Amino acid sequence: MKLREMRPVYVAGIGLHPYRPLSGVPYVRLGITAVRAALDDAGLAWPDVQGAYTGATRLGMAVSRPMLRHLGATGIPMTQVENASASGSSAFRLACMEVAAGVSDVVLAMGVDKPGPVRRAESLTGLPSLAGDRIVPFTKYALLADEYMARYGASPADVAAVAVKNHRNGARNPFAHRRKERTPAEVLGDRPIAGHLTRLQCCPVGEGAAAVIVVSGAAVARLGLDPARCVRVTASAQRSEELYGPKSFDAELTRETTAAALADAGVAPADVDVVELHDAFSIEELQYVEAMGLCGEGEAAGRLGAGEFDIGGRNAVSPSGGLLAMGHPVGPTGVGQVAEVTRQLRGEAGDRQQPGARTGIAHMVGVGAVCIVHVLEGPAR
Repeated sequence: MKLREMRPVYVAGIGLHPYRPLSGVPYVRLGITAVRAALDDAGLAWPDVQGAYTGATRLGMAVSRPMLRHLGATGIPMTQVENASASGSSAFRLACMEVAAGVSDVVLAMGVDKPGPVRRAESLTGLPSLAGDRIVPFTKYALLADEYMARYGASPADVAAVAVKNHRNGARNPFAHRRKERTPAEVLGDRPIAGHLTRLQCCPVGEGAAAVIVVSGAAVARLGLDPARCVRVTASAQRSEELYGPKSFDAELTRETTAAALADAGVAPADVDVVELHDAFSIEELQYVEAMGLCGEGEAAGRLGAGEFDIGGRNAVSPSGGLLAMGHPVGPTGVGQVAEVTRQLRGEAGDRQQPGARTGIAHMVGVGAVCIVHVLEGPAR
C-alpha cells in the first residue's frame, strides 16, 4: 500500500545539533540537543511522544535508552536502526509507517553518531572479495568520475563545480560541518585523494545529531499544532540493488527508487523544487540528478554550470550544503536531510530558501546496497 493511501503523515518538528569534527562531548548531549529542539519546534512535550527510532552506526548496542531517559522515563518503545549511510533515513521511514498504520500518533525519528571504528559484515561472510581492500569508497567514486568524464566529455572542473556549489550553500548553514565558500581553484587544488577527486570533493565524517517529530493528522488537531508548519510525507520508497551489468549500481538503484517514490506520491520529476541527495563524493550529484530524471543523461554538468541546481534555480540541489559541506556523521544524515527539506517547504530557510518551494525529496544510499527516497509536500502558503 502506498503511504499516501494510508493515514496522512506529517513532519511537525525538526531539530539538529551542528555537524562537526570529533569532540569530547558525549553522544547523549548531541542527541538530546536535537530532540529538545525538535520538540520545541513542534510545540510538543516529551510525554506526547509514543515511540522512538534512532539511527546510529558506530555507538554500539542500546543507544536510545541511555540518551532518551534524560527526557523522562515514559515507557515508550525504542528501536535502534542501523542501515549504513541510510540509517537515519530508515529510522524516519519506520516512524512514518508506524504513524500511517495507526499504531501511534506522535513518533520521534532521530539519528546520532560519533566517529569510531566500524566493521562491515561483508568481511565476516567467509567469502573473499576479488578486489580485497584495493577498492575503497573514494577509489570507487574516482573511477566513476573518470568513466563519466570519458563518456560525456565532462572535465574535472565540471565535477568539482558540485563541491563549489555545495560549499557555498554550506557556508550559509549554521549546522554545517564545513561553513566556508570555496573557489573552483581551491577545490581543484586541494589535497588529492583519488584520481581527480580532492579532499574538498569528499564528505567529512564527523559527529552530530538530527531529530524530527512525525505526527498523524489526528494529532495535529488534537494537540493544537500549527497546520501551516506541518509538512506532509507523501511517499517513502526503499529498495536494494539488483544486477545492473556494467552500469553504476548506485545510480541505477537511485533511478528505480526515486521513480517508485515519485510515482507513489503522484509527482513528476519536473515538479520537484528541492533535493537533498547522497553526495558523499562530488561525482554522485551529477549521476543522481540524471538518474532521478531532473535532467537527461550526460546533461548534469552543463545544467549545473548554467545555475539550474543553485538555490533560486530550477531545482535547488543540496541547499543544506549536502554531505560535502553539511557533513556526513552517518547516523543523523538522512534525518538531517528531512529537516532541511521541511525547513525549505515551510519557507523558513532564510538565505538558503528556494523560492516557492512546494515539493522536495530526500535521498540516501547505504552500503549493502540500499536506497531510500522520501517525498515531502509543503502546506499551502
